[in-house]
Amino acid sequence: MNSAFLKRLCLISFVLNVNVGSALEWDKIDLPEMGDSAGVLISPQEEKQLGEAFFRSLHQQVDINQDSEIQQYIQRIGETLVSHSDTPAYPFHFFVVMENAINAFAGPGGYIGVNSGLILMTEAESELASVMAHEIAHVTQRHLYRSYESSSRLSIPMMAATLGAILLGTQSGAAGQAAIMAIQAGSVQFQINFTREHEEEADRVGMQTLSKSVFDPRSMPTFFERLQQSTRYAGQNVPEFLRTHPVTASRISDSRGRADNYPYKQYPDSLAYQLIKTKLYVLLSVDNDETSALLQAKLNQGLPEQRIVANYGLGLVALKTQNFAKAEEIFQKLVQQFPEQPHYSAALARTALEASNYKVALARYQTLSRQFPENDSIKIDYVSALLKAGEPSNAKNVLLQLSQKTQQLPIFSQLLAQIYGDLNQPAESHRYLADYYFAMGETQQAILQIRLAQQIHNISPQLVAILHEKLAFLLTTDEQERHR
Repeated sequence: MNSAFLKRLCLISFVLNVNVGSALEWDKIDLPEMGDSAGVLISPQEEKQLGEAFFRSLHQQVDINQDSEIQQYIQRIGETLVSHSDTPAYPFHFFVVMENAINAFAGPGGYIGVNSGLILMTEAESELASVMAHEIAHVTQRHLYRSYESSSRLSIPMMAATLGAILLGTQSGAAGQAAIMAIQAGSVQFQINFTREHEEEADRVGMQTLSKSVFDPRSMPTFFERLQQSTRYAGQNVPEFLRTHPVTASRISDSRGRADNYPYKQYPDSLAYQLIKTKLYVLLSVDNDETSALLQAKLNQGLPEQRIVANYGLGLVALKTQNFAKAEEIFQKLVQQFPEQPHYSAALARTALEASNYKVALARYQTLSRQFPENDSIKIDYVSALLKAGEPSNAKNVLLQLSQKTQQLPIFSQLLAQIYGDLNQPAESHRYLADYYFAMGETQQAILQIRLAQQIHNISPQLVAILHEKLAFLLTTDEQERHR
């Protein structure tokens, strides 16, 4: 990483108006904005590198969702929006942070996170889409880079960790405090009014994206208004989303006025939205009995589809508490009633898998893989079933059918490492386990895995070269991280 690059990228995520306490005197800042519409400050390759480092750092700070169904859903919503944005070819990455706090953020390289707490607060799929469209606009309008003013000697790992701390509202940690000290020492300043201007622009551009896709533009002011009203008496406990995205009455009024320019029509929620929201609710619940009681109460109220979704939730609670007989009964009925719905069939197959009924699980996943050949979530579960059933060769064949996007996720390297271990190829297993640990932000563990792989005899010259190159890269990264 060249020094010029390091100097050009100092704490660019302060654009989102994060509260860093009294360390900075914001009222004294009044500097002109510098544009970066053509990527002058940072090249696409540099942006990609920073984004990847940012995402790795996040794994050390928060619990990032690893459920393939949830990941597939949030990625699909994001890609739908991006395809209707003004930069449809930009390589966005969407993910869910398993936190009850209400927050969403846009990081470098198009990494956009949405907290599970925010998803659960939405009352319509278009509300979730409106938040994501807003964050997409922060990226497409290059707000992270347009607010850049001065330089710093911070390393890429330091910047990545700091970006994560800032955007997640955890800036009181060591990385955040070090960043604040660096800002003070370097006299780095940012324009005071970027928040209002950038938030309004993200509203406008995001609403345009919504209007071109399958979501309701009116959902943006509706959600922001409800969020503001629900936290009116929150005092110091204001959601992080409102700290980083201040919502004013005039801003809500402006966005509602823009939304009213679009013709009115119905925007029904997808079934997937309701099912994923229910799944998150069950996964995050701490009292399974209370969750069951609430879902049970919904079986006799609302629309038929809502009652069916509540029943699906009861099945998930049964699976979570290892009541496999009840889960089997619920999911069997749902599959019989809705054979074309992948979530119900996947839950039924997963029930057999978690109950260690591998023969039944494999039969179900084989059927599902033929029925839903493009569903990566089902393929990942199928791979797990094949591994537990002692069929690593077949597991490898299925794993390699995953889309390129899914192969970039940590779970791909984790499963591939397990496959090679079961195939008695330990060097390859350590190699891919190193990739997994690195993706999860555990660089020293990754180095250990490469060293273990290098100790194995009779490996091919090609693998020797690969391991040598990986180790050199990991050692350099580790050195940078130690001095962040």
